[in-house]
Amino acid sequence: QVQLVESGGGSVQAGGSLRLSCALSARSDEIYAVGWFRQAPGKEREFVAVISRYGGKTLYGDNVKGRFTVSRDKAKNTVYLQMNSLKSDDTAVYACAAKDTLRITAELFSPTAWTFWGQGTQVTVSS
Repeated sequence: QVQLVESGGGSVQAGGSLRLSCALSARSDEIYAVGWFRQAPGKEREFVAVISRYGGKTLYGDNVKGRFTVSRDKAKNTVYLQMNSLKSDDTAVYACAAKDTLRITAELFSPTAWTFWGQGTQVTVSS
């Protein structure tokens, strides 16, 4: 069992930046792939990004490519989502998820592929 806690959400003007954090509570020998998803009111949960267990591979959703960057700090057991050039369409609740897998493929674009979830953090971008 692993717990995930997101932080760093808030309100920002369009064009601004935010960095989200996802802190994992797991044994030091348990390393998970971590994904970020977002859900806006009235919309389905949308894939944002994923990073492999050791950070060697990342994938991004088409809507955030070139603007968002996912990274991880193994020592802190924390995954980050750096969000730049934010748009009003980026407004959503952002949640991180974890899965014990070595395979980073498009299969992970689906929320149903993930095992553990955090509660989410609100990001609001005003134009």
